[in-house]
Amino acid sequence: MVRYDLRHLHDDFYDRMMELLETGTKPGEVAIFLFEIGDFSPIQKSADLVKEAGHELLNSLKFNEVDWTISVRRKR
Repeated sequence: MVRYDLRHLHDDFYDRMMELLETGTKPGEVAIFLFEIGDFSPIQKSADLVKEAGHELLNSLKFNEVDWTISVRRKR
């Protein structure tokens, strides 16, 4: 399991999240991504990106008032 803090990217974290998932994890490994939510749209968009890429979204949780975490299992 690996954890990535993407909060410093604000609402421009999607490309980096997918890059880290593809290059920073092995198939079957779980990655936890921490990011800022702002207006909550990043939650659905990140879930959609994970699904479109063929990976498994395991969990999506509010971390605190402004941050969100998602857990993703890399499939391939």
